[in-house]
Amino acid sequence: MTDTAQTTEAVSTGVKIALDINEIQKILPHRYPFLLIDRVLELVPKERIVALKNVTINEPFFTGHFPGAPIMPGVLIIEAIAQAGGALLLTEVQDRENKLMVFTSIERAKFRKPVVPGDQLRLEVKVIGWRAVRNMVAARMEGIASVDGRKVAEAIVGCQLIDSAKGRAGSRDSADAGE
Repeated sequence: MTDTAQTTEAVSTGVKIALDINEIQKILPHRYPFLLIDRVLELVPKERIVALKNVTINEPFFTGHFPGAPIMPGVLIIEAIAQAGGALLLTEVQDRENKLMVFTSIERAKFRKPVVPGDQLRLEVKVIGWRAVRNMVAARMEGIASVDGRKVAEAIVGCQLIDSAKGRAGSRDSADAGE
């Protein structure tokens, strides 16, 4: 049995699971410097995920945001929420290596406190809507990012699963659902 099949089987049983960075990379197509989750603490299929992002001064965005006062860009915190949600949803997809999860909406995004080097970002994402019709899967998820138990950001994100060939082709007709 392949590692991907084992991960999919473990998740489909409804058991809470944890994933290390190697297992995350088998699920998500993102890579450094844009892979924004380091570990999954808990995953309940089609329900919720808890993931971590260790924020270090080595992050490339800190060189320009902001010199002398590094703050993690809010849009990247939202991206981290979406990646955690993507890890949750892609575990339900058998041929995920041929798919991409793209944004379709970002709602009610709020930023409460700055995230700085040395922080550990805790990402809690729950599914609030899931729809699968033939070759299309779409979801809405509510995400909360916190540091040391204090909420730093939140948003509701919408996403859709597309064929990875369409996403890579750059066709606006096929990828209007996201970036």
